[in-house]
Amino acid sequence: MSVEWETPDDLFARLDAIHGFEVDLCATQVNAKCEKFYSKEDDSFSKDWVGICWMNPPYGRELKDWIEKAYFESIKHNSKIVALVPAYTYTDWFHKYVNGKAKIDFIRGRPRFKGAPYHFRTGLMVVTWDKRR
Repeated sequence: MSVEWETPDDLFARLDAIHGFEVDLCATQVNAKCEKFYSKEDDSFSKDWVGICWMNPPYGRELKDWIEKAYFESIKHNSKIVALVPAYTYTDWFHKYVNGKAKIDFIRGRPRFKGAPYHFRTGLMVVTWDKRR
């Protein structure tokens, strides 16, 4: 099972209409959702996340690292960071960096990511850290 599936276009378009994304933090040349993006080769973790950022991170073991970085980057740079992630409300990262620290919108149903052979197995949520408010 891949941990790097592309965000469905319709879902991204709805979120982009609301937020006006400037940077895609987890992309490839082929699936980048914004003109400015960071690929695996660019090493997003070594960059400052500034502006209005979109993030559909890999959903593997490293997910907690992406969530932690998003939380601290939103504070450090007064950035708005929006992430599409599994609704794992039982995890340590959820309680440390999301619950009470970000806006949470749960996605109805189970979207099918581009390139995925089936719908995602669990619920998803859109997490928005926005220290500019």
